Amino acid sequence: MGGFYGVVSKEDCVTDVYFGTDYHSHLGTSRGGMAIWSGKSFNRSIHNIENTQFRSKFESELPKIKGNMGIGCISDSEPQPLTVRSHLGHYAISTVGRINNLAQITEQAFSKHKSIHFLEMNRGLINPTELVSVLIDQEKSFKDGLLKAQELIEGSCSILLLTPQGIYASRDRLGRTPIIVGKKEDSYCVTFESCTFTNLGYKFYYELGPGEIILLTPEGIEKIAPPRDKMRICAFLWVYYGYPSSTYEGMNVEIMRYRNGAALARNDNVEIDVVAGIPDSGVGHAIGYSNQSKVPYGRPFIKYTPTWARSFMPQDQDIRNLVARMKLMPIPELVSGKRLLFCDDSIVRGTQLRETVDSLYKCNAREVHIRSACPPIIFGCKYLNFSASRSEMELAARNAIIELEGKEPESLEEYCDPSNEKYKQMVECIGSRLSFSSLKYQNIHDMVDAIGIGSEKICTYCWNGKE
Repeated sequence: MGGFYGVVSKEDCVTDVYFGTDYHSHLGTSRGGMAIWSGKSFNRSIHNIENTQFRSKFESELPKIKGNMGIGCISDSEPQPLTVRSHLGHYAISTVGRINNLAQITEQAFSKHKSIHFLEMNRGLINPTELVSVLIDQEKSFKDGLLKAQELIEGSCSILLLTPQGIYASRDRLGRTPIIVGKKEDSYCVTFESCTFTNLGYKFYYELGPGEIILLTPEGIEKIAPPRDKMRICAFLWVYYGYPSSTYEGMNVEIMRYRNGAALARNDNVEIDVVAGIPDSGVGHAIGYSNQSKVPYGRPFIKYTPTWARSFMPQDQDIRNLVARMKLMPIPELVSGKRLLFCDDSIVRGTQLRETVDSLYKCNAREVHIRSACPPIIFGCKYLNFSASRSEMELAARNAIIELEGKEPESLEEYCDPSNEKYKQMVECIGSRLSFSSLKYQNIHDMVDAIGIGSEKICTYCWNGKE
């Protein structure tokens, strides 16, 4: 994933960009960057944040930077924001998304413009943000360039583009990720996460529609391109990776999780002593479950947050497992002899959850029941980078299907239907392999209802394979 943040102000904006960008740190752990327009040039800085926090890398630079417009980003892959000088002028650019046809677009660019070149990153990869800038620069204006990028990119791509005139914000063509504008007396901000607003003094002002493009200046918003009719925003914003205090399309993340957990409880009848959440993103779902079921909420696990990052971020599976194991500390006195039910946001590969459950049994848990806040993940995400893996065969659900079938079946449709016997066999297989006392998944209809913006606006590809 990744996130970005921008500010246009009548006063100096550096502090707001610094803290607003830092509030996206839960979305990526690879690179962090800021670009500030001084009135004459860009002050840009990019740092590796794999082993440290964004704030600690940039804090010492703040006194040296001044400017009233700027953007910042947290990235889980490529360095950004990039600064560019082209026939369109001088600008800085940051992107969020996933470009599936990067190689194809690159070859098309070479065939049309022999003088085009790209700077390679590690392993010979091209920086996707640089590719977007090249697409933009081939057109006659920033508007035309942003529209061309929307047209050509397969996957998703939201863009912040900082110019001496202001910040262009272009939301992904199908709105798979959000872009939200906040306002205070002398400034506007534009952000992925609305949780940035309150502590920086902003209030919600405007949310871009899918494919919409605006130009944000200290004087206000100029509409550059209207929103499109079709939206497919990622459901995992609410289920997992969105921050609890953020709101997208009018639905707050934490409230959705309460509603979702309550729906899980209404469809359950297990006898338990305690409801708990796998920290952090399972907690909201567990509170909703507890409120609905009237079973006490407890914390038999405590997450050690000062030094351990979110465990899905490292690319190496062994490191992910280590992070997951080391950051969760069981409390044996709250586990021994208890029938525990844990809500987790999702089960992707299942390896981390299996180790978590094993540690509970070592503390003499009587039973450990798992409830997933979303349906089984059967298809790897191809629009963003959630659940991205080297192979879909790493997914717990796919592993179970192959175990049951003896091979990859021609169709997976029956395994996406909770009323089908094959679905039930798959869930039983997953629960048995991971040593759960019982396992149930949220059904897709209740999850979508908990989001509450209409099923036609939500991407559910990971669960049912529907484009």
